[in-house]
Amino acid sequence: MKVLNLQCGHAHSFEGWFASEDDFQGQLARGLVECPLCGDAQVAKLPSAPRLNLGAPEPKPARQEVVSGPTPQLQAAWMELVKQVLANTEDVGGRFAEEARKIHYGESEERGIRGQASREETQELLDEGIGVLPLPIPKGLKGPLQ
Repeated sequence: MKVLNLQCGHAHSFEGWFASEDDFQGQLARGLVECPLCGDAQVAKLPSAPRLNLGAPEPKPARQEVVSGPTPQLQAAWMELVKQVLANTEDVGGRFAEEARKIHYGESEERGIRGQASREETQELLDEGIGVLPLPIPKGLKGPLQ
């Protein structure tokens, strides 16, 4: 089993487990490897070195490690937020803008909804004073959770 450190085009870092390097390359070529956070298929393998514990622990470096982009803790918190949104809202699909207006103007029952809207529709809703928040949902969470 080969564990690889991967990163998508949006700088989300994640691990991938593959039978071999060839297995990883084959899946990558077929578009089967994608970011679990955003679904981006522009995935690159990050450099990594094997870790061997052969003796006493190494002294800690004088400099502190720095992370660029979302940290794993932030990614986990974001993923938990997305799960909460999915569990507590109704998916109205492409009717999002229409349904949000109906709720705002009292023509439909008040409830949490989610769906798809274009940038223009989103801006129009905001201009009307209707509170909406674009939230990318990872493709892996859109189906049934295992």
